[in-house]
Amino acid sequence: MKKLFGGINLTWMKLIIFAILAGVYTGIMAMLPIAMDTSFSDLTVTFEVWIFFGIIIIMNSKSAKDSALKCFVFFLISQPLVYLVQDVINHSNLFLTYYRFWVLWTIACIPMGFIGYYMKKDKWWGLLILVPMLVFTAAECSGYFSETMFSFPRHLLTTIFCICMLIIYPLAIFKNKKIKTTGVIISGLLIAIVLVVCICNPPIYSTDILFNGEKYQFDDSYRVYLTDKKYGDLSVKYEAAIEDWVIHADFKKAGKTEMILEDKEGNKTTFDVSIRRSSYDVKKK
Repeated sequence: MKKLFGGINLTWMKLIIFAILAGVYTGIMAMLPIAMDTSFSDLTVTFEVWIFFGIIIIMNSKSAKDSALKCFVFFLISQPLVYLVQDVINHSNLFLTYYRFWVLWTIACIPMGFIGYYMKKDKWWGLLILVPMLVFTAAECSGYFSETMFSFPRHLLTTIFCICMLIIYPLAIFKNKKIKTTGVIISGLLIAIVLVVCICNPPIYSTDILFNGEKYQFDDSYRVYLTDKKYGDLSVKYEAAIEDWVIHADFKKAGKTEMILEDKEGNKTTFDVSIRRSSYDVKKK
């Protein structure tokens, strides 16, 4: 770990190879169906791993200028490759569509890399430089811990990675024991906040899953429920926007269960329901 955070002879050739591998890997993970909605594709949409890469570059740079330039070049190569790999294989147009948003972050790597280098000075203000990265990592951790709660074990590896990095960064970057201890305390508080907030506010996927119409007819005289209530709650509601009845779902957990739609005479219609974090399938049995 000590070698990783300051013991690498990070030549320009190594940096360029690192950038190419990171970009190509991320582009491939963004396309692989088996990696979708898992920890292996998380770096395609969020910052936690890229923060880690940036800190590794900063800690193995020889000067503030060297750090700024290497951070800039790394992201200048890796980020376009993420989209270009997908464009070449899938014949898509992602580079022109999305890269214009990421190019601003690439430019921002110049001042961030320059300022970040001063964490190596082992001073108290170095911890102040690190704190925004800790907060950013904790924010990503919060999102993925919530995802894991909803669809365990998806995104569990990313959640664990974020928690580990929050502890490792202050321990690996600083030599001064007081600064290390303070950094670990800050990280510990951030982790505690993430856990408490997520557990006290469990994730819910709210959506309308069935509409009254020619295929299915129902109103507020009907009962609707899931056979296994751990997956969430259902209700028949009137939707003013469409002036009709809908079945509203507050899903609490990913998985498969059955939905029962029962009229006032006790006649039941059964549906298979497959729940994911942000989508669902409903099919009459």
